[in-house]
Amino acid sequence: MSTAVSSLDTTLDAPAEDTLAAGRGAALPVGASLAAGAAVAGASARTAAGEAVAAVRRSRWWVEALTIAWLCWLYDAVTNLAPLRLGAALTHGRDILSAERTLGIAPEHALDSWLAGRHALGVVVSYYYDNAHFLVTLGLLGFLWWRRADIYRPLRSSLVLINVLGFVVFWRYPVAPPRMLGGFTDVVATSHALGSWHTGALASDANQLAAMPSLHLAWAVWCTIAVWRMTRRVAWRALAAVYPLLTAFAVLATGNHYVLDIFGGAILAVASVLLVDAAPQGWRRLRGRARLAPSVAD
Repeated sequence: MSTAVSSLDTTLDAPAEDTLAAGRGAALPVGASLAAGAAVAGASARTAAGEAVAAVRRSRWWVEALTIAWLCWLYDAVTNLAPLRLGAALTHGRDILSAERTLGIAPEHALDSWLAGRHALGVVVSYYYDNAHFLVTLGLLGFLWWRRADIYRPLRSSLVLINVLGFVVFWRYPVAPPRMLGGFTDVVATSHALGSWHTGALASDANQLAAMPSLHLAWAVWCTIAVWRMTRRVAWRALAAVYPLLTAFAVLATGNHYVLDIFGGAILAVASVLLVDAAPQGWRRLRGRARLAPSVAD
């Protein structure tokens, strides 16, 4: 910055040949002062931002742990109902697939067949499907709790709302995934990926009739929103934007979700974030009306 200012001052002084050296000598202190001022201002802004973040205290860890435990209990309660609703879930799955074919948006079978014929890639995608949504989402949530308490609470609350609303849909409208219908391959099961929720002991702990909406996609969209609020760095934002696209491919190609599930998951995530963001303002309006009510009555 000092170089640019020095060049500008030198150009302005150029007509006076005998004062050229003096003009350059005077420009350097000015440029240096401007650069120093900019550095001080930047440091002050960073310090103020850091102090603002530090001023917001982290929520107690055991409160967050209890929230996660409650969500796990709720998920397990809905999962226990799955065996009673298998017939309805299969019917709903066929209805969704039929609607997509009518609309011309049913790539599930083509993607599933393509991935099933590529074992090595199928293993990679299966590991991604089984683990990425837990590792990325919980890792990002933990980072926000530890380092960004200023934006953590609304983001955490929106993630909780995403899951609660999703569980309600699972309970009221169970949907079997494409892999449970005829003609599809369960790529995750055939890949024998370690930690698979489709085979072995873990299969009994997973809700196999929870295709609509896709919580994989909903969590991925939540992660994108969280990263965009957390940083302005283009690289991180670009990576966060790609993440839901990779997740959409994984859940479709492994035969675990329909296209309409993808849309449902994305809508669920965005709606939950908007509802949580609007809640404080709505609460203030309600309190304001409650305070005005006695005055109007008088």
